[in-house]
Amino acid sequence: MGASIERFNAADDDQVREWLTACLDVPRWVDDVAGARPYADADALVERARSAAQPLTDDEIDRALSHHPRIGEKAAGPGGASAAMSAREQSGVDPADAEVVAALAAGNAAYEEKFGHVFLIRAAGRSSREVLDTLDHRLQRTPEQERATTAEQLREIALLRLEGVLSA
Repeated sequence: MGASIERFNAADDDQVREWLTACLDVPRWVDDVAGARPYADADALVERARSAAQPLTDDEIDRALSHHPRIGEKAAGPGGASAAMSAREQSGVDPADAEVVAALAAGNAAYEEKFGHVFLIRAAGRSSREVLDTLDHRLQRTPEQERATTAEQLREIALLRLEGVLSA
């Protein structure tokens, strides 16, 4: 799946859109980032991706969230690049730890009940304890605060994934 900046710039539009959609399934964002090729370097691409993702509308957030599995669970459906990225990002969450699995399940359920969507966190590089602590903290927030945080987490995940596309 990897693409250096040169390969990203030279790839056909369908391939670039596939890579970008796996990073953030927001058609406006994909159009903006894909349409600005060629990029002078990876930093220019990442900066364009960052600015194009600000702000995300409520509909865009909902669409992007629909492709993210609950923390501690595998992505549903046929898989693909996005599911593989999610699995790598959640590698710090130990599915064999029954206590963690139970705590995440309870936290996910409480979060979804309160906010109406999955709990989303840039899990890459975070331990199970960090994820659980953050989940507990975010459950104390207002829906407006949490919506802004969710949008920021989507942006962070998209940029992390985009950097991964370029370096893989």
